Amino acid sequence: MYRLAYRLTGNVHDAEDLTQEVFVRVFRSLSSYTPGTFEGWLHRITTNLFLDMARRKQRIRFEGLADDAAERLRGREPSPAQALDDAHLEPDIQAALDGLAPEFRAAVVLCDIEGLSYEEIAATLGVKLGTVRSRIHRGRAQLREALDHRAPRHLPPLGTRGEEV
Repeated sequence: MYRLAYRLTGNVHDAEDLTQEVFVRVFRSLSSYTPGTFEGWLHRITTNLFLDMARRKQRIRFEGLADDAAERLRGREPSPAQALDDAHLEPDIQAALDGLAPEFRAAVVLCDIEGLSYEEIAATLGVKLGTVRSRIHRGRAQLREALDHRAPRHLPPLGTRGEEV
């Protein structure tokens, strides 16, 4: 749940606040929980609280990854070259996510990071399936544009100086 909150909010402090709000909401609403997927219920509460927060603030203050992000997200040890590339990729991805409208970000994060199906996302966000598809498509298009500078560029073949081969 924290991972979802972190990806939605973009920084540690807001993610911690959102996670705490989710636990409070779950505690208060547990008696009204109807049998189903508990994880889906948590996702719905988390995204709804995030969207409420975004609407209240109109413009949310987003920060890049905190200094302790590497420690929290550390997995297997990458090669030095991969570590250098990753050090620049993660902030770029988070910055690109931060640039999305909250509705697009929620749909993209639930699909591409949390791995939910379109149907599960529609149920979580309380919108139609077509709306989910549209938000994911538009969100991904905006992410591609924001991350275009990371795309590999075609170089001329080795041994040539720009002449045709």
